[in-house]
Amino acid sequence: MISDHILLTLQVLPILPTLAATNLRQRISAFIHERTYQAPPDGHVKNVIVIGGSFGGYQAVKRLTKTLPTGYRVVLVEKNSHLNYVFAFPRFIVVKGHEQNAFIPYSGISKGALEGIFHHIQDTAMEVTERFVELKSGARLEYEYLVIATGSSSKLPSKVSSTESKYAQQELRGMQDKIRQAGRIAIVGGGAVGVQLVSDIKDFYPEKEVTLIHSRAQLLHSFGPRLRDLITETLTGMGVTLRLNARPDLSSETNTLKFWNGDEEMYDLIIPCTGQQPNSNIISTVSPASISKETSHILVKPTLQVMDDRYPYIFAFGDVAATGGPRMGRAAMFQADIVVDNIQQLIAGSRNLCVYKPKFWFEGAIKLTLGKNRVALYIQQENGQEILVDSNLGHEDGDVKSQWAFFGADAEELETRKI
Repeated sequence: MISDHILLTLQVLPILPTLAATNLRQRISAFIHERTYQAPPDGHVKNVIVIGGSFGGYQAVKRLTKTLPTGYRVVLVEKNSHLNYVFAFPRFIVVKGHEQNAFIPYSGISKGALEGIFHHIQDTAMEVTERFVELKSGARLEYEYLVIATGSSSKLPSKVSSTESKYAQQELRGMQDKIRQAGRIAIVGGGAVGVQLVSDIKDFYPEKEVTLIHSRAQLLHSFGPRLRDLITETLTGMGVTLRLNARPDLSSETNTLKFWNGDEEMYDLIIPCTGQQPNSNIISTVSPASISKETSHILVKPTLQVMDDRYPYIFAFGDVAATGGPRMGRAAMFQADIVVDNIQQLIAGSRNLCVYKPKFWFEGAIKLTLGKNRVALYIQQENGQEILVDSNLGHEDGDVKSQWAFFGADAEELETRKI
């Protein structure tokens, strides 16, 4: 039987030439761009506004700084002072000493950007009109093209409420203290966040009584049986109590969970890990028909333009949009490339736009931490075959250093934060 390591290699190798060719094309384009772009004079610039600077938004802005022609600039509107590396949040609300590194400066975008092509505004976009973005500060930005990458909203351990790194770190530390002080803990929600959080708590605090509650019969129900079985075996082996097919009432502010079957359980700490709401309300005034009544996602065409034909210059992608692809950071970054290429085509006057075709096996691959050092990499191929690589090569800090490098942030600042 072929090992999963070999299957993974055989699966990835065929796409490497395509990825390399795309990267080379983008580098050549950026090289030419650096020698042809001229900073526009004040008052004579057309804005391409990107709302949202998480993984997909970051990629879109970074690419736009390397591709927009003279006369255009990209404006990033992002409420947070730093890019929130949310994948590390489950680990950093359990383990002290690394939480400051989950907030990555946006300096990587401006690094190397040509004069006049990039403008960063820390503010909250409140509303979109046909040609303007209204900000919470009262400012009004005119745009030629608009990219909505606002993602979704939720609470810790998935997201923080603070927009400044200093206070966001305090939120993580506050949860660390609650977990440390609690003896009996319930995690509600058996998705990726819930699974990682419960395994970290139990591994770092083996003496605690930890329960994972999930409304379905299977944890990580949207993935294949091999990953689900590994998760179940790992958690039960650690001593985590699993309560499946259970849906407690989370509306109470007490430490008692009431279940549909009438059961009641009291815990020292209850942490919900359920549900995320798309941040789609921003276009509810200009194009209410572009918001799904069922899911609240922004409806988009395969070109990632909003479904409303009146606004071919408005794009949406990532978790906020019904793209048809996986709701993963990797997928959002691929979608960002489609959006950027299509904006280039529209500026050039072409109607030959690119279409987003999800590569589910690649964009939907998942890497899960299962305690201090254990890491599981899972891919489900299009024919249904599963690849699962399980190792003990994880690090306490979640390999955050590599993410700072990926987002072009200053490694020296990363080291300074540890002092």
